Amino acid sequence: MCGIVGVVSNAAVNQLIYDALLLLQHRGQDAAGIVTQQERKFFMHKAKGMVKDVFRTRNMRSLPGNCGLGQVRYPTAGNAFSEEEAQPFYVNAPYGIVLVHNGNLTNAHALKSELFSTDHRHINTESDSEVLLNVLAHEIELATRGSLLQAQDLFTAVANVHRRVKGSYAVIALIAGHGVLAFRDPYGIRPLCMGKSADGTVMIASESVALEGTSHLFERNIHPGEAVFVDLQGNVHAKQCADNPVLSPCIFEYVYLARPDSVMDGISVYQARLNLGETLAKRVISTVPPNEIDVVIPIPESSRPSAAQLAQLLGLPYREGFVKNRYVGRTFIMPGQAVRKKSVRQKLNVIASEFKGRNVLLVDDSIVRGTTSREIVQMARDAGARKVYMASAAPPVRFPNVYGIDMPTSNELVAHNRTVDQIREIIGCDALIYQDVEGMKKAIGSLNKELAGFDASCFDGVYVTGDITSDDIQRLNESRVGGDEGQEDTSRLALPNHED
Repeated sequence: MCGIVGVVSNAAVNQLIYDALLLLQHRGQDAAGIVTQQERKFFMHKAKGMVKDVFRTRNMRSLPGNCGLGQVRYPTAGNAFSEEEAQPFYVNAPYGIVLVHNGNLTNAHALKSELFSTDHRHINTESDSEVLLNVLAHEIELATRGSLLQAQDLFTAVANVHRRVKGSYAVIALIAGHGVLAFRDPYGIRPLCMGKSADGTVMIASESVALEGTSHLFERNIHPGEAVFVDLQGNVHAKQCADNPVLSPCIFEYVYLARPDSVMDGISVYQARLNLGETLAKRVISTVPPNEIDVVIPIPESSRPSAAQLAQLLGLPYREGFVKNRYVGRTFIMPGQAVRKKSVRQKLNVIASEFKGRNVLLVDDSIVRGTTSREIVQMARDAGARKVYMASAAPPVRFPNVYGIDMPTSNELVAHNRTVDQIREIIGCDALIYQDVEGMKKAIGSLNKELAGFDASCFDGVYVTGDITSDDIQRLNESRVGGDEGQEDTSRLALPNHED
């Protein structure tokens, strides 16, 4: 999962891209990068870390030009500790191309072999984004065959990329001396939208919040399979490049990943979470009578809309029972020290008065490993709660994600091959209530009738691209980013660093 942005303007874009990346920081905190173009020359700076730490004044001054790209990264494949795997990626032929990518290629291994043996291209990292860049570069080279680059050549190249590449990909590429190309996989699994400012600047970004927060008017989403080319004069060219595009966005974007103030594929993320709370309320009633619940308490942060809606519908008090410490830093390991795992208690603190002597219903957006849920339940009991019920606004996460979310492997998922009661025993709560899959799909899908459906594979095991086998999942699990001794796991879904 990553956040990407591309800009074409008639003024310097370095500050604009920086501001957009700050608005997309929730999509990745592992690394950040910006590339700009001036007179056909690329200027790039990228490094591990948060946007505010990667870019200093001297770095921003070294990024001149009126068009450029940016990315914030959370790695799902490759080497999480390599500076070189931070994006953007660059190839010098044809023309000179830099690329940022959000998603995950499910056939990267086969493509890498093809690129070496057939296309005679060299891949220097373990990143699937570098594979995608080289496939795109090769197809652009074939489409132009030495002639002047036209928008139609790019559309031909993207159509061939769609035929070769499998998985999820939202892509923005900058082509030296020509402009910005953006495209989305034929299922629209990962989000991408575009907008304009009053001065004619065109911005393409992962979420609408990046547009609105930088004074750009949201115009539309990039359609599944569509390619959009913005030339250096700001003219927009677009064409559908997929044979059978189907809009099936990742439902986890609405459950957890996206900012609540974004609108994605015609659906307000905030309203989606309110709807999830409404359907969850019905599930709670069938499990625990509301008169046995004294208070509803959310697990910060993204469960708040669902918890508030649930409390309102059940006529129960909604209270903040946990305070999140936003400034917990890394654990530093000195020679001879053992690895010290950060406790949830360092990240969350209870307001004991909201728990003491009460039956509390804790609401979370999802439960992944369950490690943190178990500790949070114990914190509630230690604060004096009489009974602790747990409700999840999402269904049980039973299957691994292969489309760009850093989800644990099957064996690490608390719901994998377990009943709800078995999960309840592991977490230690008095009752456990999950959203059901169809209820979740209906709650969110009702907000845009044009959607064909969702990728909800981590909940229902149905992979929308239709090409995923157990062998593929095993290989993708093996390529997941790993940690060395003493390295804190920074993935959003790698607990206990997540509020789950």
